Amino acid sequence: MPHSDKLFTSSFICACLGNFLLFLGFYMLLPVLPLYLIDTFNTPKSEIGVVLALYTVAALAVRPFSGFLLDMFNRKPVYVLAYAVFILFFVGYPLVQSILLFALLRVLHGLSFGVVTTANNTIIVDIMPASRRGEGLGYFGIASNLAMALGPMLGLILHEHSHSWNVIFYSAVGCGVLGLFFASHIKVPVKERRISEPLSFDRFFLLNGWRAGLCLLLLGIPYGMATTYLALYAEELGVSGNMGLFFSLMALGLIASRTFAGSLVDKGKTTQVIMAGTLIALVAFLLFASLGFFTSTFGPVLVKLGFFGVAILLGVGYGTLFPAYNSLFVDLAPHNRRATASSTYLTSWDVGIGLGLVFGGNLGEMSGFTLAFFVGALLVMVSVVLFGWMAGPHFHRNKC
Repeated sequence: MPHSDKLFTSSFICACLGNFLLFLGFYMLLPVLPLYLIDTFNTPKSEIGVVLALYTVAALAVRPFSGFLLDMFNRKPVYVLAYAVFILFFVGYPLVQSILLFALLRVLHGLSFGVVTTANNTIIVDIMPASRRGEGLGYFGIASNLAMALGPMLGLILHEHSHSWNVIFYSAVGCGVLGLFFASHIKVPVKERRISEPLSFDRFFLLNGWRAGLCLLLLGIPYGMATTYLALYAEELGVSGNMGLFFSLMALGLIASRTFAGSLVDKGKTTQVIMAGTLIALVAFLLFASLGFFTSTFGPVLVKLGFFGVAILLGVGYGTLFPAYNSLFVDLAPHNRRATASSTYLTSWDVGIGLGLVFGGNLGEMSGFTLAFFVGALLVMVSVVLFGWMAGPHFHRNKC
């Protein structure tokens, strides 16, 4: 652990840049991969979602094992190796000649993504002073938020102007190589190998964090709905316009809220920050659902303003939540279980996102997305109650 209170060290800056470039390559491909599958393999739309979802499933499956691996051995070699493998799989996309091989590549790419994201989330905690952990996690998260805003836009611009899939894929490779350069220059404290520790379930999942994990999972479900079925809900509401604006506004809200939320966490207000962020998210989803219930009452102009206004609220709410929850999981774990804590934090979120994809699609098809987002708001309300009742008090009793 660093002994000074200095946050913006060269290692911290390199970690943020490595994180930004990692996610920039990832988000650059998100909007164009469905088009690539249709254009190259003539893939039916019903199969595209399944093929692309294999990535998330693989990342989710490997997270507990990657946390165990990172806690057992020195983290930087694992991080750099996983980062390099992650980049290598970008090269494979234009080379595979069948949809089956593409699906296999997505699984392998997802496995490497699960390891490298668990590693970078753990390493950033290792190199930060504990007194500024919340603030540091806020800035670190801004890097991925910027990538979320810029990556899809860059991918679509390259698709529109280059007329070559290889340009997009190898641009992602270029981002990754540059990111690997910065990642390799992070100075991480060397830790002693712990190969003699007995295996137990707690080595793969932080049992002390299951209460907070449940609350975070419930928050991930409506978030997954919003990011996946946004265009379909806009069509249901009669809202026209560039949906990229929604994500840009949400990214602005995420970026704006992360810094002050992290500083409050460092002042010991972790649970208060989580409650505040959750309540903002609750208001956002109630407003989202209300737009569908009262479309005719509000009128098209107010509905459109409300629709894009929700993007800012969601950004502020979840931008407040992320560094606080991340710090909470780390504080619940002993030093030798930090990677397991990071893995549990990310796994809880990923499971929520995955459930949001499934439940949101089913509810939307059966009853419309207005009802889906109303159910999402109820889940956020349950998260508020559970956190105030058990997760928050448990954290104060058991934080390390």
